[in-house]
Amino acid sequence: MSQSPGLLVTLLAFVLVIGPLVFVHELGHYLVGRWCGVKADEFSIGFGQEVFGVTDKRGTRWRFGWLPIGGYVKFAGDMDPSSRSDPDWLAMPAEERAKTFPAKPVWQRALIVAAGPFTNFLVALLILAAYAMAIGEARFPPVVGLVEPGSAAAAAGLQQGDRITALGGRRIDDFTQMIEFVRLRPGRTVRIDYERAGAPRATEAVIGATTLTDRFGNRAQIGRLGLGYDKASVRYDRVGLLRAPGVALAKMGSILAMMRDVIGQIVTGERSVKELGGPLQIAKISGEQFSEGAANFILLIALVSINLAVINLLPVPVLDGGHLLFYAIEAVRRRPVDAKVMEWAFRGGLAAVLALMLMVTFNDLGSFGLWSRLAGLIG
Repeated sequence: MSQSPGLLVTLLAFVLVIGPLVFVHELGHYLVGRWCGVKADEFSIGFGQEVFGVTDKRGTRWRFGWLPIGGYVKFAGDMDPSSRSDPDWLAMPAEERAKTFPAKPVWQRALIVAAGPFTNFLVALLILAAYAMAIGEARFPPVVGLVEPGSAAAAAGLQQGDRITALGGRRIDDFTQMIEFVRLRPGRTVRIDYERAGAPRATEAVIGATTLTDRFGNRAQIGRLGLGYDKASVRYDRVGLLRAPGVALAKMGSILAMMRDVIGQIVTGERSVKELGGPLQIAKISGEQFSEGAANFILLIALVSINLAVINLLPVPVLDGGHLLFYAIEAVRRRPVDAKVMEWAFRGGLAAVLALMLMVTFNDLGSFGLWSRLAGLIG
């Protein structure tokens, strides 16, 4: 029987995940903007009508919107929160115009925009580094300790004591890398390079598929070879302050590689777009991980922070990555992109983002069983 953390816990957990991450993202924009001498008119957590706010001595309105799933910094000279230039900024007095965002050189504008995603990466890095220092780094050499009878690994001829060196041409240095590779590829035929008694060998296996259901009722199909690691070879290394950033970077690289693989599989059709989740799914997972304990919840914050950074860096107008793309074009052409081109690009980008939000929300509602319940009622 599935368990649910409850609506109040889910909402609280969602706010505790999204709120601080949106704040530090926008704070990155704001601080670098201040460093570059740009005045901020508004700093908003959430969209829509203001619930409450305060104006500081610099004239920045710090506000909270009623829809707490995002935020923005509106700099002087911006037409709106998407950082499109206000056509009237050139008519401002020289002293005020010098403090506007459009008046800054392209490299400063790029720094201000890039600061948001960079801050999210930095937050994730700090969390993963602290986690490594607290728990240590587990080492799981890719040595086979168990081969399940009737499994894909058994059919491929793997034996206890074999050392896996590569899967699908991708080098394997740790057993966890093998697990991450396999779980994303159920049903795929993959080449396995390994060593037996020091001699290199190779074989092929059709990765098995299994469906897992957690205590919350979430179901997921994952790939499985049917291998177990050699417990005698496992060791835990202490991670000091100097080594922690490197361990965290390696973990972040592993997470980014997994995200790349998943996105690539969706683009090529190996995975369904129905697996894409949105705010509702994040809220659900937040509540579940919150009820699992502090360690799981903090790691979820790191993962969501990385996802926010990656999404914002996509080269889509209205997102940070879209702005950076235009600034790169401006740097090459030595003049800004035509205002009409920018206008239509932002409209297209906004339409694409809204369509994506609609799709992932549709997916979220489907994962909660809404559509099947409605079908049952209609039938």
